[in-house]
Amino acid sequence: MPSRARALVVLPLASLAALALSSCGALVDAPSSSSSVAASDGASGGADASVAINATDTACEVAKTDLPGGVTTFSITNGGSQVTEVYVYDGDRIVTEKENIGPGTSYDLTVDLTEGKYEVACKPGMVGDGIRQAIAVTGGSTELTAAEQTAVDAYRAYVQQQADATVPLVQQLRDAIAAGDRAKAQSLYAPSRVGWESVEPVAESFGDLDPRMDIREADLEPGQQFTGWHRLEKALWQNEDLAAVVPVADQLLLDVKELAQRVPNAAITPNSIGNGAKELLDEVATGKITGEEEAFSHTDLVDFKGNVDGAQKAFEVLTPIVQTADPKLVTELTTQFAAVQAALAPYADATGPAASGGYVSYDTVTEEQRRELARVVDALSEPLSQLGAAAAGQA
Repeated sequence: MPSRARALVVLPLASLAALALSSCGALVDAPSSSSSVAASDGASGGADASVAINATDTACEVAKTDLPGGVTTFSITNGGSQVTEVYVYDGDRIVTEKENIGPGTSYDLTVDLTEGKYEVACKPGMVGDGIRQAIAVTGGSTELTAAEQTAVDAYRAYVQQQADATVPLVQQLRDAIAAGDRAKAQSLYAPSRVGWESVEPVAESFGDLDPRMDIREADLEPGQQFTGWHRLEKALWQNEDLAAVVPVADQLLLDVKELAQRVPNAAITPNSIGNGAKELLDEVATGKITGEEEAFSHTDLVDFKGNVDGAQKAFEVLTPIVQTADPKLVTELTTQFAAVQAALAPYADATGPAASGGYVSYDTVTEEQRRELARVVDALSEPLSQLGAAAAGQA
């Protein structure tokens, strides 16, 4: 989630179970050239180069700023006192990102860059535009095999399907709000977000859309306007005057239409599909399991399901490629995805209120149950972090 300040500092997935005990992380617009940009995180094996990034509270020191095209691993160390995040930008577009890098910890962020000018941004406190360092890349291109092209085409079709399906649902949500029908609007809120949650890395790569559509009130920076789904959520569940948020609903409808129109121009590679799957699981860990995402409606489990389904779809389209490169990884991911889906299944509630979106309200889920959800997500996280690299032949 780009440029979000969190009310709760979120730990890396490896520490998620500990967090639960105490309290109960790319795809981009296509470049003008025929080459494409791919990204993966958390798996540096096989990378062609490694470039150190020293991120502190006041600096973002990139050891080398002139890079050859191809696979580069940014070896990030957070030497500051705040949790930070690191982004690679191509103009306003997010090439890849890693959030929640704790003080004194390190992370490898692997990215396949083609020729052009980029910026590395370190964001201490995970706020603002960050401390930026320009980098230049010379050379590099991506030629897809027939199997890779098949995976890309299948995933693009899935993303388009999800984006297209979101438009009429948001239209219905907008119309219910305009009519002052709170109960109907509440019943439409969670379903209208499922498509977004399943393809969020694509949507977030269009950096101007995400802050308008999905910002949470607790994450607002000084002077930032509260808009999008969560502004509507607050109005619906806090009994606000719905007439006052009709303009917000109108803008959200325009934004989801824009998202659907931009999908054909998203640069998608096998590597970036795998990276997106990991980002979706990070969304589960940093917002859904903690209960931060849907602070007013408590429909977090609907979002959870959307994130997991999107990640699993990414894995499925990549399976024929990864099966050749790393069959053990395919077996492990198949097992762990099944475990996560099985852990989520008991919370489905088709007979509950329409506003629940088909799952129990997350405020009824006990701390022990949240710990178990955290455990299965954590077990999936590690092998899933290897998917992007395996899809790019870096296993």
